[in-house]
Amino acid sequence: MATAKSSEKSVLVSGIQPSGRLHIGNYLGALKNFVDLQNSEKYHCYFFLADLHSLTEESTPKEKQAQILNLTADYLAAGLDTKQSTIFQQSQISSHSELSWILSTVTPIGELERMTQYKDKSARQMENVNVGLFTYPVLMAADILLYGANVVPVGDDQLQHLELTRTLARKFNKRFGETFIEPKDLLTKTPRVMSLKDPSKKMSKSTPDGCLFLDDSPEDVVRKIARAVTDSESDIVYQPEKRPGLANLIDIYAALTHMEAKIVAEEFGGKTYAQLKTSLAEVVVDYFADFRATKKELLAKPKNLMKVLEEGSARASKIASAKMEAVKQKIGLAI
Repeated sequence: MATAKSSEKSVLVSGIQPSGRLHIGNYLGALKNFVDLQNSEKYHCYFFLADLHSLTEESTPKEKQAQILNLTADYLAAGLDTKQSTIFQQSQISSHSELSWILSTVTPIGELERMTQYKDKSARQMENVNVGLFTYPVLMAADILLYGANVVPVGDDQLQHLELTRTLARKFNKRFGETFIEPKDLLTKTPRVMSLKDPSKKMSKSTPDGCLFLDDSPEDVVRKIARAVTDSESDIVYQPEKRPGLANLIDIYAALTHMEAKIVAEEFGGKTYAQLKTSLAEVVVDYFADFRATKKELLAKPKNLMKVLEEGSARASKIASAKMEAVKQKIGLAI
């Protein structure tokens, strides 16, 4: 297995799809972690906008352009810094698509057929079960392998895809010679944020009223949390299995205040659901106040956001192009 020099920082790669407004689940599950990893100064960080992946969901060209700028603003408003991380747009670098095709020729179809995310997404968008949903993990492998990633921050739901990435790197290396690093997962403990309307399901932009978007106005935050589903009991205790709606509110409060969920429940012991909801709304509004203000300023200057993507993509392209040249040499396409 190819490895990086121990004296160098590890390379870290991850991305988010520009397919709609980010919500608090996206923030706690990915974006906050991106910023923490960047600021740890342990990694060479590459954070990209996975716009090619996002094409598996339907949107108009105008919507897609707005989504790309919106996510770029999210990255910067949350604290990603172009001086510390390379922020780039996947589709601006043709090597992603090129390597994805090459990797698809060494990918056993059985490996893709067993991917649970393909089955889940196909069930959710039955009217648009496209080939991109099926081959998504191969493109994801290309995203990672192009930059020599040592580690990839992932949640449990992406572990299967990352294992396929390692499998493809190993198969390619065995057939053509050492070319790719087999990346390791960087699992982080993140709360599973559920819908405010239906705590049996994960928070999703497809149910806006059950979603706390990062750029929601204070009024919207207060309204959504006030209407959040709880239960018919009156005491505040942390019992995720028996009382998931209440537990979800406590989890969000705990994540944003860096407290243990059980401690939060104890602090609100003897108080009403209304008091918990009011306090939670205040926490959310205050926590994202700077984010909302900064994002608004960033979106007012779209040319600056485009420049961030152009410059970051140019830097990333140098790394990706060099890797593609090496790949072509290995497989006999370079004459």
